Formats: sequence, C-alpha cells, structure tokens
Amino acid sequence: MRIYRSLAEVPEGFGPSALTIGNFDGVHIGHRKILRRLVEVARRNGWKPSVLTFDPHPTRVVAPERTPPLLTTPAHRAALMAEEGVEQVLILPFDGAVARLSPEEFVREIVCGRLSARAALVGANFRFGHKHAGDYHTLEELGRRFGCQTETVGSVFCRGRMVSSSAVRELLAAGRVATAVRFLGRPYGLEGEVEAGRGVGSKQTVPTLNLATEAEVIPANGVYVTRTRDLDDGRAWNSVTNVGYRPTFGDSDGLSVETFLLDPLDGASPRRISVAFLERLREERKFEDPEVLKSRIFFDVGVAQRYFRRRGALP
Repeated sequence: MRIYRSLAEVPEGFGPSALTIGNFDGVHIGHRKILRRLVEVARRNGWKPSVLTFDPHPTRVVAPERTPPLLTTPAHRAALMAEEGVEQVLILPFDGAVARLSPEEFVREIVCGRLSARAALVGANFRFGHKHAGDYHTLEELGRRFGCQTETVGSVFCRGRMVSSSAVRELLAAGRVATAVRFLGRPYGLEGEVEAGRGVGSKQTVPTLNLATEAEVIPANGVYVTRTRDLDDGRAWNSVTNVGYRPTFGDSDGLSVETFLLDPLDGASPRRISVAFLERLREERKFEDPEVLKSRIFFDVGVAQRYFRRRGALP
C-alpha cells in the first residue's frame, strides 16, 4: 500500500481511481463493506482502489467541543484498509482551507481533479463540503458533471443496531467488549510500552505487565479476558487484564492497564505489547486485603482458561 499525507505528495499516476471518502475510525464491519465493494469496482474496471481520509478528525477544526476520542490512528486505519485490498490512501491534513471548500470545489479539485476518481463510493450518511452542505445526491450530481460515477453502500446492522464508530465507542465505554468484537470484526486492542510498576503485584498478588498506552479510547474499568502479543517478536499469550485504579491498594497514580499472562513467558519480558479485549469478566472493585484480591484473581484466571478452552487456539 502507498500512503500519501498531503495533496503535494500525490503523484500524477494516482488515478484513475475508485475512491471512497470518510473518517473510517475503527474500520468496523460497515466500513469494510464499503471497502470490499470499492475493491470490486476498481478491479472490474482496471482502476486503483483508493481511500481519502482526514487527519485530524474534521470536527477538531470545525467543532472542537464535539471531537470524539479516536479508536484508531491514521496509520492503523491504513493498515486495516490494506487487509481489504486498498492500494493507496491519502491522509489529507484537514484545516480551515479544506473546511471552507464548497461541495463543488471539493469534487472538482480533489476527488475528480487531483485524485482522478472515476468512481466514488460512500456510505448512506455521507456529508461533505463547507458546513456539510453536500450529501450523496450532491455527489451524484457533481459526479455526472465531472465524469465520476457514484454509488452508495448501505449500512450494516448488528444486534438490531446500526454499526458505527460512535456505537463502538459506546460499547467500549460500557465494557461490552464482546459485542464490540462483532461490530469491529476483530477484538479492540490497546498497544504501547511496558512500563515498570511499583512491584505491588509481584509481592502481594501476582506479577503483571503494566501497559503505558496513548490510546484515546480505553474500555471501561473492569477485568477482561484478553490476548497479549509482543509487538517486537510476535509471541502471544492468553491473558487476564485489569483496567482501573487498584482500589485495594488505595492507589491514586491514575488509570492502569495491568495484564497477567496465563501462559509461560518463555524468554525476555516484552518491551512493547498489544492487548486485545475479548470478554469482560467483572467490574473492578475494592477487596478487604491483598490476599482476598489474590484469591479472586486466581478465580478470574480459571474463568479465562475455560473461555480459551471453549474457543480453542487463538492466533
């Protein structure tokens, strides 16, 4: 995949392209439906399957108070898009100049101009241009004028609810990570450096890997069945992860993400890990003392081990 981070980087040979446009935060199953259709149209016509997305999120410029926490970084979004066969992505810097483009200017200068789109595929709720003045019908009209066919791809529903990035955020905020897996088509994960803890776990309960993450969306406080991976060498372990404030120890150092590995470490402790959230076991709560907490941790471990036995080996 080729990734471009400004219009100036876009080469003359970017097109002809089949293009989809949007934020695509999380790249959930609704986004993937659009991407699969995009690739199908592109391959049928000999065009390049391409995505136009934005950084920062447009609301950060036009309505900062409504800016949502993001599920994925632009680079992560691009990597997920590549899994569906997308060949090139323009991560367009969204600024005041872009925000002021009228729908006609946006289509003429960027979509059909610089990106040489021969087809534009968008979701049913697509809006674009200054003050969101354009919708799918606007895009369709402008496409006819500038030589670009258009297509809308219907929404995806799961458990009676339309799949969307905001719905995924709400599920994670409620700790409903198993349902979030269905909406995303994969487990939601956090990644980052393993930081040194205060040694409380190794002395009084069980040793853990303490994750320092810059993720904007973190699942609700609680204990989860997880899958942990070493980002440097690919080793992976079944695990149990606590998200919270360690109330049993009266900590006030801020939110922590602590992971206990269910499998042997077999080698050096990882420096960078990802933690994928599979199912919530319980809420975080304060126990009488560390021994009672330790007993509950081993109970949670037993539940998690049964979870993994039911599902067999995970990648």
